[in-house]
Order: sequence, then structure tokens, then C-alpha cells
Amino acid sequence: MKSFWKLFIGLFFTLLFGRFIEASIGDNTQFFQNCKRNCENNNCTKDFLIKPHAIDYFKQSMFDKLLGWTCNDECQYDCMWRTVEAFKSRKWNIPQFYGKWPFVKYLGLQEPASAIFSLMNLFSHYFLLKKFQLEVPKESPCYKLWHTFSIVCMNGWMWSTIFHARDFPTTEFLDYISAYSIVLVNLYCFFIRMLHKKSFILKGVITAGTLSFYINYCMYLKVGRFDYGFNIKLNIITGAFAGVGWLVWCFLVRKNRPYFKKIMLFYVLLALFSGLEVLDFPPLWWTFDAHALWHLSSVPLTYCIYSFVIDDCKSLYKEGLYNNEKKI
Repeated sequence: MKSFWKLFIGLFFTLLFGRFIEASIGDNTQFFQNCKRNCENNNCTKDFLIKPHAIDYFKQSMFDKLLGWTCNDECQYDCMWRTVEAFKSRKWNIPQFYGKWPFVKYLGLQEPASAIFSLMNLFSHYFLLKKFQLEVPKESPCYKLWHTFSIVCMNGWMWSTIFHARDFPTTEFLDYISAYSIVLVNLYCFFIRMLHKKSFILKGVITAGTLSFYINYCMYLKVGRFDYGFNIKLNIITGAFAGVGWLVWCFLVRKNRPYFKKIMLFYVLLALFSGLEVLDFPPLWWTFDAHALWHLSSVPLTYCIYSFVIDDCKSLYKEGLYNNEKKI
């Protein structure tokens, strides 16, 4: 047990004091800044509308208008590609702009692949929740717990879809806090699942503590300076605690609960696929970057965890019936 806590403490301090470096070259170049300034002066009015003579130049689609692409946005998008071409002509590396790779917008979507894959994750949670409701008795322990898990995840993927469709400060903030809610609810579900036989008061304390911590986290990001490094570290630390906790549980119950392999597979694949966030590269066909592929990989992982949840709830329900029969 001591080695278990040593692992936790070591991981915590490694991630806490590790350094994360962010860079964005493209939007800082003089070429991009001059292009954007000239474009806005020539084509945009003071209220961000496109001047009549520039309408044919931008050729906005119905989807562009629906998703709020202003004249300034169009200038930024156009100058981004001019800068990319300038870099390519000099055989320089593809630059990022405002912390992101250049993407070809499709149907008004700023990051089409990430937006579509996020939507796929949302639907996978919705349909698998329906499957859960059909197969698991309502009287089963943790029935409501996994509904909470599903709702939190669907909310997170909804905001991920919106953010990748159009990147605004508000959609970015909601995406980040919703993404962390998915990570945190995994840890919360682990604790409540392990303590499902314990008193209602203890579970209430854990619930209140989790909500309080999450609200403070949201307030910190909203009121203080948005710290990307801190946000990444907190996500990794929270996810690591949940992952290690579930894997230890798998080891302890491996003889009694054969379906443990499903949650173990989920975390093993999650760890492998997380490497996509590290292997950052310019998007293939200006559409599929590592982050988009990470969202795509999340879809089959959803099936792993729901398959485990359904088996676990059924098992707990049968155990409850058996124990009641023994008492009678």
C-alpha cells in the first residue's frame, strides 16, 4: 500500500512542476499582421460587416453566416493561408496561428474534423445510455450514478462540438471546463462505485466536495488569468488518479469479476490514444490533426466503458437479490 501512495505522490509532483510550452508563430509574423490590417481596411466596415465591393471576394456561404463569420474573421482566415503559402515557398515549417494549426473550413466549421468527431462522441453516449436503460434494472446499485456520468459526458461533447465549430472566448472557456468535468466525473464515479454500500452521508460528502472543487476550478479559470499549463496538469493528474484507481480495483477483483477486462482495456487504450495529443503535427489535407484523431479514437472507447458499466450494474443487482434471499 505504501508503494501505491508513493506512485501517486511521485506522479503528482512530476506533473505539477513539469513545464508546458506554447508557441504560435504564424499570427506573430509581420507578413500576417500587415495582410490582416490591409484586408480589414479595404474590405470591412467599422461594425465588422463586409463592404459591398468585397462580397464576391469572400464568397460567404449560408453556413458561414449562420456560424457568425464576420469580415474580420474572413480577413484572418484569408491571410492565414497567404502566410502558409509564404512559409511553404521558403520551405519553412507550417506555422500555427493563435495556438492552432491552419484548417480548411467546411460548412462554416472552423475545425470540421474535430467538430464532427466530437458530435459522434455525443451521439455514442446518447445511444449507449439508451442501451444501458434497456438492459439494466432501475433498482440496480449505481443506476443513477451512471446516468450522471452520461449527462456530464454529453454536455462536455456538446461544448466540444460548438467550440471546434467556432472558436470564441466563451466557447473556448465552456469547452475547457466541460472537458474537465468529463475527467472529474470519471474519478467521482470511481469513488462512488467503490463506496456504493457505504452510508448516504459519506457519499453526500464526496458529492459536495467534488462539486465544490469543480465550481472553484471554473471560477479560477474565469476570474483569474487563463492558465493553459495549469489546466493541462490538472486534467492529467485527475485522469491519472481515476485510471490508477480503476486498475488497482481490476487487480483486486480479477478472480470474481471477469468483466474487469473491459474497464482495464478502456484505460489501457485511453493511455495509448492520449499519445495523439503529444504527437502534434500539421493537419493532413488541412483537416485531420492529432487532436481531431484523438476525438475520433474516443468513440470506440465509449463502447468499452458502457459495456463494463452494464455488466457491473447487472452483477451488483444480482448480488443484491442473492443477499436479500439469504437474509430471508
